[in-house]
Amino acid sequence: MRFFEGCTALVTGASSGLGSEFARQLAPHASRIVLVARRNDRLEELASTLRHLHPPLDIRVFATDLACHDRRSALVDWLASEQIHVDFLVNNAGLGDHGEFASGDWNRIQAMLDVNIHALTHLTHALVDRMLVNGRAAILNVSSVAGFFPIPHMAVYAATKAYVTSFSEALGIELRPRGITVTALCPGPVPTEFFETASRAGAEDKEHHFRPPPAFTVSAAEAVKAGLLAVAQDRRRVVPNPLLALATAVALALPFFVLRRILAAKSDSI
Repeated sequence: MRFFEGCTALVTGASSGLGSEFARQLAPHASRIVLVARRNDRLEELASTLRHLHPPLDIRVFATDLACHDRRSALVDWLASEQIHVDFLVNNAGLGDHGEFASGDWNRIQAMLDVNIHALTHLTHALVDRMLVNGRAAILNVSSVAGFFPIPHMAVYAATKAYVTSFSEALGIELRPRGITVTALCPGPVPTEFFETASRAGAEDKEHHFRPPPAFTVSAAEAVKAGLLAVAQDRRRVVPNPLLALATAVALALPFFVLRRILAAKSDSI
């Protein structure tokens, strides 16, 4: 964790799940952490806890809806006005949805696109030129193994995560000569609020189809630890579960027409 000593980190989606865990694991090492999410009460509660545990740490809170372009711009302007120079950006905020695309609520789909793609790209673009202040900087984008596959009943979510992984790979090539590393964290299922928020009303009878095998699950602490280690080691992507990483590699080695049939069969069983 020496890589993160004295860094100024900005963590989106910090009010719960992976975001709050990123803040907790960075707190003993960073000099400043900016917590960003919609729910101000949860951000303030987390900030209070971290200040108590780590008195030297400078904790800032900015409650905002990252789905809104103007609110993202307000965050960037606030960082500049406060002279906060971020050198570790954790794009963790994300939304999910589970169910057939045709029956999905458009506002929910739009919000997913806005947060998973637009917010991540906008913040990265706005901050990247100011990041290299102490000789090293890093970006960690939280993607998903879902991004490796076109998953029925999660079509838009999986597509947004495919974007995140591809964007991270390309950006990493561009920024490496400038001393900025880019890593995509691609976890499978993590026991957070994701499944509850991604489920649609009335879909409780299909919940068991939505939850992947327990063997592919990792805790939030394990996923975050693997992501931070990958950043420190300048790894371009990481799947924080050896069994899931192996299964993913095997699936990706299959001819696509075979993989398509497997996914179709799984979809028909739901």
